Amino acid sequence: MKANPNRIARGVVIETKLEKGKGSVATILVQKGTLKIGDTFVSGSEWGKVKALINDRGENIKEALPSMPIEVLGFDANPLAGDDFIVVDNENTARKIAEYRFNKKQIQKNKVIKTNVEEMFKKISVGEATSLPIIIKADVQGSAEAIESSIIKLSTDEVKTNILHKGVGAITESDVALANSSKGFIVGFNVRAIPQARDMAKQEGVDIKYYSIIYELIDDIKNLLSGLLKPEITENITGNVEIREVFSISKIGNIAGCFVKEGLISRNSKIRILRDNIVIHNGTISSLKRFKDEVKEVKSGYECGIMIENYSDIKVNDIIETFEVVETSRKL
Repeated sequence: MKANPNRIARGVVIETKLEKGKGSVATILVQKGTLKIGDTFVSGSEWGKVKALINDRGENIKEALPSMPIEVLGFDANPLAGDDFIVVDNENTARKIAEYRFNKKQIQKNKVIKTNVEEMFKKISVGEATSLPIIIKADVQGSAEAIESSIIKLSTDEVKTNILHKGVGAITESDVALANSSKGFIVGFNVRAIPQARDMAKQEGVDIKYYSIIYELIDDIKNLLSGLLKPEITENITGNVEIREVFSISKIGNIAGCFVKEGLISRNSKIRILRDNIVIHNGTISSLKRFKDEVKEVKSGYECGIMIENYSDIKVNDIIETFEVVETSRKL
């Protein structure tokens, strides 16, 4: 394979991270041209100017040739892995391209996609649907078996429940792909979807319903089969926080030293703790601190200390997921 080094640089984002003292850092694979310090670039919906180039040996260099993986400093915010990386003539051009891409992404994000459950509800209501495809994921095999047995018993003469797959553990991209191809939906009992599966489900319009009480799950399926769906209760995930240290303080309890990976966490957030994508606790926060100061919220990219209300069984690498509950009426 050959590439021309005597042209403006072009490449692809391999990985991104946020480093203390450096800010947003992206690993770029240069595919064409030569990347130099001072070059203005666009990557996805982000833009910037190359402030430093660091090679795979941790050395600062002045330029990167084709086929070279290089860490680039100069981003205002993290691009996404897989985004293109293109050097442009000036800042004005870079800003316009980035703004156009950002606005296009926002328009796509705000599009109302009619989900599989809404389509299914409409078909059941007019007597067109004869099968209700469901995928079950649970925290333990016993729960999955009990849910499957209960759902099968809900079948009626008009609409049969069809369990496409049942399993234990986190909801993955393959579960979403199966639900999408069969026009069904996913039931998660005390488990969550991994981030990639959650994004894929949102993009494809696949419903993922989370439950921690079996009778609520059964009631919802029963109402769907009867064409009597209540106003939809949905959860908006507002933050994803990783526990990196656990500090045990006498007379107080365990305090989680955390890093906010996505979104934000606020003092009034509803939270759930995930261990290997299994829900182990739902609750609230009793204390949220930055250094020694109590704060109202902490945003993505920052560290914080969290004490959970009436709960101390936390471990390093546990995930604290923050969310809000929204009730919306069905639009069919």
